[in-house]
Amino acid sequence: MRISALLLPLVLLFVSGWQNLTAATKPWVMLTNCHYLAHADADGDSFRVRGGTNEFLLRLYFVDAPETNLKYADRTREQSEYFGVTLDEAMKGGREAKEFVRKTLEEPFTVWTHWGTAGGRSKEPRYYCFVMIRTNALDELLVRNGLARLKGVRANLRTGQKAAAHEARLEQIETEAKRERVGLWSNWKENKPEKTSP
Repeated sequence: MRISALLLPLVLLFVSGWQNLTAATKPWVMLTNCHYLAHADADGDSFRVRGGTNEFLLRLYFVDAPETNLKYADRTREQSEYFGVTLDEAMKGGREAKEFVRKTLEEPFTVWTHWGTAGGRSKEPRYYCFVMIRTNALDELLVRNGLARLKGVRANLRTGQKAAAHEARLEQIETEAKRERVGLWSNWKENKPEKTSP
């Protein structure tokens, strides 16, 4: 009984990883002319869309936008520490990220997905995706505006670009956002080595 209790988390982790691995081996599906739908649980990285006659909950690859409340306090605390802000500032940034996504997706957009399930606490499945607004990638826009951190499930891009290369690009964009003090990075202070006396 004790062994099975220890093995259960490993089995669940394996099944989850297997689902995402098999999803990543499926071909990319392109959903065009998609529309953002208002939803109570939407935030900067997870939201509802309509594609054709269907509605889906989607979750962006690579990025994690701050929570808008303390419903998941540990995650909100981790996000506030990442950006070096208070809990209130992190949640304010989460609300800004949610509004940024809503405004950015006012015009029709394209979704690319493998239909890999993103889990979450909702009874309805969420699917990992990339979102394109003309030639702009939503994950990059969020990072560029200091409204999301690099964290989450990664995937090779439909263009053939490897996940590691895309992550490196996002890291460069984040470095620029820090330097320009945009979004949640507005109060960021670079750790500079202290001067030592000769």
